[in-house]
Amino acid sequence: MKETAIYVHIPFCDHKCIYCDFYSIITTDNISSYKVALEKEIDFYSSLYSKESRITSIYFGGGTPSLMEPCYLNEIINRIKKKFTVSDNPEITMETNPGTVNKEKLKDFLNSGINRISIGIQSFKEEELKFLTRIHDKATAINTVMNASEVGFKNISVDLIFNLPGQSKETWTNNLKIAASLPIQHISAYSLILEKGTILNKMVLDGKVILQEDDYDADLYEITIDYLEQKGFLQYEVSNFARPGYECLHNNAYWRYRNYLGLGTSAHSFINNKRWWNFSSLKMYNASIESKGSAEASHEFISQENNIDEYIMLAMRSYGIDLCDLEMKFGNKWIERNKKYLKLLSDNNLIINRNNWIKLTKRGYAICDEIIAKFL
Repeated sequence: MKETAIYVHIPFCDHKCIYCDFYSIITTDNISSYKVALEKEIDFYSSLYSKESRITSIYFGGGTPSLMEPCYLNEIINRIKKKFTVSDNPEITMETNPGTVNKEKLKDFLNSGINRISIGIQSFKEEELKFLTRIHDKATAINTVMNASEVGFKNISVDLIFNLPGQSKETWTNNLKIAASLPIQHISAYSLILEKGTILNKMVLDGKVILQEDDYDADLYEITIDYLEQKGFLQYEVSNFARPGYECLHNNAYWRYRNYLGLGTSAHSFINNKRWWNFSSLKMYNASIESKGSAEASHEFISQENNIDEYIMLAMRSYGIDLCDLEMKFGNKWIERNKKYLKLLSDNNLIINRNNWIKLTKRGYAICDEIIAKFL
């Protein structure tokens, strides 16, 4: 059976942040009917893939999944366990935002089957939180982490964003310092990305917000890698750092080019070289599920050439390229074609090529996209 990850999109949110481009809706309507549709979608795909798939992780993203009642997510988890073969100890993650959960609700989520929590803090500085239009403050962010730890969560991750407009190196370092002092096992640190269609994008186009230079962004990224390494967080992907043994199993499924099944509005799936994505509109999603059991908006089949490109891109962004695995899957043409470039990267201390394994160095991670572009 193939290891498979399941992603469940919960689109409901209480607020749309200026930088967010994920599909979300600010309403409490259709919450019950949406779960009914999700259960039908689970049934549909279990009839196609349950015999060949072993589910190793379930990830509730959004939106804000923690706005739901714990029993809501528990019923979805139980439906998946009933319809699919699930590993004995699957990683089950829920994204949450400070200000949407209290200690009692966190305990109920833990009892419902959630064993990993990802907290969208983004910053510990009040002015930055206001700029990002987050609903919480510094104290609420810290209390959410502490409450999660105190009720029994052993696998806690936090999200932070760097290179905000006007952000100093001291401010960013202080954000890292506070995060590393908390009882957490994982940190996702993302550079602020300008996405089309967001409120932030319009603010930049209108000249109301000025983004910082790429070189400054690179400096902050280097600070991130160095500081978190000193604090015992190992970098295992461009933007992700974990204490040993706490790498996110769900995200590893993506980066290691394994099968994943996406459920819910706007969710993407990749199984047996087919990639497809669901309707984003909740109305269209529900109607499609009701009529045919799935909500596939479109799909593509990945060619052998694109397979190699995607494999290389994902591997270089994370653990690196296992040359034995690469050759077993695709032959040795890629290795032969890139010998000179690999040597150049090695000579410039941008990659480590050791024991049939190629991995970016810290310097290499800083220009990861440029290196990958040359390979592709």
